[in-house]
Order: sequence, then structure tokens, then C-alpha cells
Amino acid sequence: MACGMSHADEGMWTLYNLPQAVYEQMQAEGFKLSYNDLYSSSNAIKNCVVNFSGYCSGVVVSPNGLVFTNHHCGFEGIRANSTVEHDYMLNGFYAKTYEEELPNKNMFVSFMREQKDITGLLERMAKERNVAENDWEEIINELQQQMTDSVKKIDKTLHVEIDAFYEGNKYFATTYQMFPDLRLVFTIPKSMGKFGGDTDNWMWPRQTCDYSVFRIYADPNTNGPAEYSRNNVPYHPASWAPVSLGGYQQGDFAMTIGYPGSTSRYLSSYGIKEMRDAENATRVQVRGLKQQIMKKHMDASEAVRIKYDSKYASSANYWKNAMGMNKCIDSIGIIRQKQAYEARIRHFQDSTGYLKDKLNFGQLEKLYGERFDRMRAFNYFMETFRRNNELVTRAMGINSGMELKGDEKNPKKQYFEFKDNSEEWDEALDKEVMASLMKNYRQQVDAQYLPDFYKQVDEKFGGDYTKYMNDLYAKSFLMKGKKIYPNKKSYLKDPGVQLGLSLMAYIGEQQMALEAVSEKIENMEKYLCAAKLRMEEDMPHYSDANFTMRLSYGQVGEYMLNGAPSGFYTTAESMVEKMNKSHEIADYFAEPIMKELLSSKDFGKYTDKTSNKLQLCFLTNNDITGGNSGSPMFNGKGELIGLAFDGNWDSLSSDIFFDRQLARCIGLDIRYALFLMDKWGHADRLLKEINAK
Repeated sequence: MACGMSHADEGMWTLYNLPQAVYEQMQAEGFKLSYNDLYSSSNAIKNCVVNFSGYCSGVVVSPNGLVFTNHHCGFEGIRANSTVEHDYMLNGFYAKTYEEELPNKNMFVSFMREQKDITGLLERMAKERNVAENDWEEIINELQQQMTDSVKKIDKTLHVEIDAFYEGNKYFATTYQMFPDLRLVFTIPKSMGKFGGDTDNWMWPRQTCDYSVFRIYADPNTNGPAEYSRNNVPYHPASWAPVSLGGYQQGDFAMTIGYPGSTSRYLSSYGIKEMRDAENATRVQVRGLKQQIMKKHMDASEAVRIKYDSKYASSANYWKNAMGMNKCIDSIGIIRQKQAYEARIRHFQDSTGYLKDKLNFGQLEKLYGERFDRMRAFNYFMETFRRNNELVTRAMGINSGMELKGDEKNPKKQYFEFKDNSEEWDEALDKEVMASLMKNYRQQVDAQYLPDFYKQVDEKFGGDYTKYMNDLYAKSFLMKGKKIYPNKKSYLKDPGVQLGLSLMAYIGEQQMALEAVSEKIENMEKYLCAAKLRMEEDMPHYSDANFTMRLSYGQVGEYMLNGAPSGFYTTAESMVEKMNKSHEIADYFAEPIMKELLSSKDFGKYTDKTSNKLQLCFLTNNDITGGNSGSPMFNGKGELIGLAFDGNWDSLSSDIFFDRQLARCIGLDIRYALFLMDKWGHADRLLKEINAK
């Protein structure tokens, strides 16, 4: 129990098997609900938390399926529904009726219905078939399909996913129910939803009103999942999160439940060094260049800005994250601390003989050394050529398993076809970004890591990447909007197809070269994790994040920032102060009506009873990472008090090392969200539906 208390604020815990010691510590810190109310009761908190579109989290807050998530999580849905005439990104949106709520392609929410440990079952299957532990993929896929088939006999809308936990030492099966009809209901203008922009991203203090509101729609006959139809009706969940106007005080219990994406806290010191120098550093360098060009084009055209708002925000978010993480790795001395901890594990191994024939630190160091240069170049490649240019995306897609259409019996009549997605990209921006990134890639990596199309750029275009891109767009049929027949003689002569073949050949070569050493590294990291778990077997341990539902808990509270207390909340006055600086810092611009509303002397029921102010954002020491965006933040009674939307700059290394003194979760005060929904949006029907107390 003492060990559990010493790490009370650290941990991303699975709910179905939450250690009793952890639950008891939550109680000691102010959690009032029963153990079963977390996971297994009919109105368990887990039932109102959702996976939001596979990259964020969200929470159901009404009997009619309203979902709160972050503004940046709903960004793509808001952008996709925007036009120059109806710019919901710029001006905000409120659907006054169900009929006005806007559908969204490729967006969904998923509910976790059940989770269980199936490690023993997999081990028995592997033993019966004499399959080595490194070759379980086929068995896992087979079992996942069997379990999905089984639950579909009970409910055809369910499916099962099997994920590795504890670096592959455990496997859990999770049953999900996915609702694909998700509609935009309410959003504030981007000036408020992304207030502070890149200037304030990952920083404290924050005033960003980072939320958007969607609604789940369901089959009218079953109240179950259904593809979009005008006949669908709002989903009626069995339970939803009660929304609180009661606020919080320093030291109050706070709990976050959501879908953290990825952490690497079991990673070796050698892996952290590779992450810093071969991954994060490359991301910072490439994206910095790309974003500079993007911003130039976006500032010059409103139409281009609408197309790229979401792409730019996504790129910039992890550009700054990588920059901050590297800063923290060095300032905290994380590699040195890891090395000291690994010395303890080596001592434990020497004294017990545990995994003596499998875990070899000298071999692990050697393997990372063998991989470093190639991994760095591969990360440069992925940052340069993936999802940065429409033509390159098509060139790679057409050569990597894209579905063929047409007569299956007659190959000559089979064809590829790209949908018209011209509203999503701009040719001038695309060309300049890719020409610059191609040149940059060549400057950053050794010649042995150049795809062979670079020879053509040299020989035919004199090394001029702008001329090369112009030629591609002029001549390749990939951008002509026509059917593409891969069995015609002209197919392989197309310059876009040739580029795609060159890029995919390079990827194949590099992946093959990396595969053997990477598999050995993964096995060694798995054994390192197993050794830690065995050495500390009397302590509760959580697994690294893998975008499955997790709980973290802690307290509302400040930290020491530049030698002074940070404060644990911000107020309307602090935002008005920043708005007054918008002539100096463009990220602090907001519409005059917003300044007027936030300058009020009376915020009514949204006023905090202790501070007598409208509180905007607040700090807890909840353990979060990417994917937790939009996660509900609950008080000790299980009431919604906020939405997690960011971490703080001072602890951006928390994905690999949780610093209890510095790590903070930045949350949006739910009263701030409701205030703008009320006073700016006049969304009376939604406020009545939410019924905050």
C-alpha cells in the first residue's frame, strides 16, 4: 500500500481489473463512488466515455446522445462542413433543431462494452500449435475474428479487438460498439476554440475554450448503431455523465477517463536516446519547414486556409510536442535516470538469475546502435513523403494495394479511380511544400538513403525540385480525374506512377532492413519490462498507453513555475488581458463580442462561489497523453467538471517519464463551455438537455 501511495498521481489504469490498492488510494483522496461504479454496474462511468473517431476521447452528457469533446478533436468535422459562404470554423455553428445538425463522413464514436485478459488462452493456443512467442500474430488475428463472430451472434453491432499490454507480456480483448452516424451540433469560433494558437500550445496559463459538441444518431427501431440515414434518430444511452456547476478547489479529487494513445515508460535508455535524436529531432526539423510554407499560402487565401486549417493544426501540435519533449529529456536528465534504474535491474538479474539468458543490456545497446542511422533516415522519409502532397499520396496509394474496380474477370477492364477531393487540397501549396521537403530530405540524409527517383531529378531537371513537381502535375494522369487502367502499356510510363514505384520500393527495402534488428529490440524491451514487473511484483503496475480506455486520478493543484506558484486556474480577466495584446500577437485575436462577454461583471450561475469569477481552465496532476484530448474530468462524485485538452510544456517528456512535481493536465472548466453556449450561442435547447446542476 505504501508503494501504491508513493505513486498516487501516476498511472493509466485499465478499469476492469483496477488494483484494489489503487481504488483504496482513490477513496483516501476523495473518490465517493463504489468500485463497481467505475466499470461493471449498469450506470458505470465507463459507459459514458467514448473513443472519438479513433484519435480522441469524448463523453456523453445527455439522454439524447450529446457528446462533448475538444474543439481540436472536432476540427476536421467543423472544417469539412465549412465553405467560404458558411465558414463554421471561423464563425462557429449552432444547430437550432435536430434537422440542422450536420453529418460527418469518416467520424464515429465507440463505446467499450467489455475487457478481459486472454494471455493464458493465447499461450495455450501457441503451445498446442508449437508456435514461438514471436510469431503469435496469426493466432491473435484468428482469435480476434473468432471472438468477434461470437459476440456478433449476441449483437451484430459489436466487435472485438486484441491489444498487447506490458510490452507484449499480456494481451487483453476488448469488445466495442461503434456508432458511425455522428453529427455536429455546436461549436464556438476557432478564435476561442484555439485561442492562443501555437503561442500558447502546451503552455500554462491557458484560456482556450477547447470544446465542440456532437450528437450520436442511431437506428430508430433498435437504438443501435446505423450508417448515416435521414431516418436515424438521436441515440438514447442507458446512462450519461451528470454535468456539475459546483467547480473545484485546490486539493480536490480529480479523475480523467479516456483513450490515451501511446506512452513509452518502460522504454530503455537506449530507446529514449533514439526517440530524442532519430524521431523527435527529425519531426521538429521537417515540420518547421513545412508549416512555414503552409502558413504563407493560408494567410494569402481564405479558401486555402479552410482546406488546411485542420492539417496545419495537427502538424503543429506534435511539432511543438517533440520540441518540448526533447527539451525535457535533457533538462530532467531522463536518460541518466533510466541508466541508473537499469543498473538496479541488472543487479536484480545477477542476484536472481531472472531472464539471464534473454535480457542482455550489452546486446540491447549494440542493436540500437546498428539501427540508429537507418531509423533516423526512415523517420525523415516518413515526415517528408507521407500525407504532405496529394500527388505523392496518390502515387504511393496506387502502388500499395489500392482497390481495383471494374470487371474482375477481365483484367484489361479493371481500373483505379480517385474521388474528387479538390476541396481538401491546393495545388500551389502542395507543389511548394513537396519541392522544399524533397530538397531538404536530400540535405539531411546520407546518399545511401535516397530513393532512386532522385537520379531522374538530377539528370532530367538539373536538381530543380520545383521543375520536377510542375512536370509531374502537368503530365501525370494521377491528377486528371480519369480512370486509370494498370494493364495498359502507358501505365508504367506515367511519371507519377514511376515516382510511386520508387517510393514504395524504398519503403520495402528499408522496412526489410529494419525488421530483423527491430524484432530483436522489441523482444529485449519486452524482457526488460518483464524484469521490472518481477523486481517490483509487490507494487501495482499499469501498462503503457495503447489507445484503450484508461483511468488516471489525482488532485486539482498548481505547481512551481519559474520559481513561483503557477496558480491552478485562469479567469476571464486574464483572457481579456491577452485579447488586448492581439495587435502584437495574432493568436490572441477574438471577436469583439467575446471580449464584451468576458468583460462582464456578473457571470451568473457560471461564477465560481469561492473566487467569484468565471474560471476558464484549470490544472490537475492527472496522468494523460495524446488521445486523452476530450477526456472527461470528473470530481469525486463522478460529476463532469471539465475536459482534458493539453499537458504543460514543463513535462512534455511525460510519455517516457512521469514527473510528479511538474506533470500537469490542463483542463477546460465545463462552466466556461456552458457560459459561451448560453451567452454567445443562445443554445437554450442544449442547455436544457444537459441540465447542469
